[in-house]
Amino acid sequence: MKLQELKNEGLVDRLIRLFVAEVFVLGAYFWIGGVWQIVLYVLGTVSLFTSITGFCALYKVFGISTYKPEGKSISVYTKLVLVILFVLIATVGSYYSALFTKKFFLDDYSRMNNYYKQTLFFTGQEKRTEAVADYDKLVVEYSIFLSKYTAYHPYVIKSDKQFDNDLKKISEIINSLRDAVYTGDLKQSHTSLEAVRPIFQDILKRNNFSMLAITLVDFHDAMEKIIIAADAKDAAQLLAVYPEVDSKLKAVEEIINDSEIQIIRTKLDEVLALAKSGQTSSLSGKAAELKSAFVKVYLKRG
Repeated sequence: MKLQELKNEGLVDRLIRLFVAEVFVLGAYFWIGGVWQIVLYVLGTVSLFTSITGFCALYKVFGISTYKPEGKSISVYTKLVLVILFVLIATVGSYYSALFTKKFFLDDYSRMNNYYKQTLFFTGQEKRTEAVADYDKLVVEYSIFLSKYTAYHPYVIKSDKQFDNDLKKISEIINSLRDAVYTGDLKQSHTSLEAVRPIFQDILKRNNFSMLAITLVDFHDAMEKIIIAADAKDAAQLLAVYPEVDSKLKAVEEIINDSEIQIIRTKLDEVLALAKSGQTSSLSGKAAELKSAFVKVYLKRG
């Protein structure tokens, strides 16, 4: 039987399968781990194979066909456009997948690390009630972090052979301190918790994370509170959250304070001035300028 006679997929059908295969592979490589990663790779391979051959076994089983003999062949121009589109999706998809999976990793890290820092602080101050409260939150958040990133390695840490072992070391340190934090020596708990910091710093350093990237994520999370208040034209709420945002930006400025960071500071000060003067109608637009200034920096340095 000739290959032409086996075909049961039309041109549009085959093109859709080609681009679906590309999306599946990008998803498996950058976004998914474990069994689902394998599933996506298999689906991507099948979709690519059926796109190339023009034959779908499932169509054959159910008697479906979208194939129509073409009156004329695809022009060279059309083929070139399709190739460019395919390459563009692969390039842009890879770039932004790498960028955002890194950002989401830092978001998860920062959320968990916030409870770590709080627990570290309160054990050092020997404030047991506060230390226990933050320690319990740390245990929960780290458990979520450990479960997610043991099963799934985003692109930024894919080649890190030590990563899983380091996560287990940190888990052992945190879980071993429960009795000490609840009823034991808080100063000793503080000293033991200090051992977590260099492990994480080594992970970040090995995988080319900068402290600037981490502080930028911290600032972003705080900045969103100002954006929300500005969009709601709530000057009082904006003024209430400003000290936290200001503190997070100062942490960024301690690492680098070039012209791009200074633009963020200028925009933040302008938002503050509008809130203080009661010009609520202008808050949302100015807050959007603040966010735009931040995004430009984050896309370049985050």
